[in-house]
Amino acid sequence: MSKDIELHIGSSFEDVARRVTDAWHKAEMGAPVTEDHLAFVGWEAFSRTMTAKRLELLRHLHRNPQTSISALAKSLKRDYRRVHEDVEILSEAGLIKRDHDGLRAGYDEIRTIIAL
Repeated sequence: MSKDIELHIGSSFEDVARRVTDAWHKAEMGAPVTEDHLAFVGWEAFSRTMTAKRLELLRHLHRNPQTSISALAKSLKRDYRRVHEDVEILSEAGLIKRDHDGLRAGYDEIRTIIAL
């Protein structure tokens, strides 16, 4: 089963509240609520989080889960400190899962919605 996430850039508080309310109503009716969303205040916040190197890291980690940041840095042939920083930022955003098994990027697709 495919696991996807929607990134909302510049969506209003009302948009977020509507998504939460819709999910709440679905759950109350017994329907499964499986969608994942991540909201960014604006383009600047998004671009500070999602750089080209971090997207490359997510793609690599999606195909090749790693046991540690050190192993990830070696497989990417990148400096440990930079990879550690990227993993911290992407983990805080909810795009990387870290647990006792290691690191993984569990989403098959990231859809980006940009409010105008």
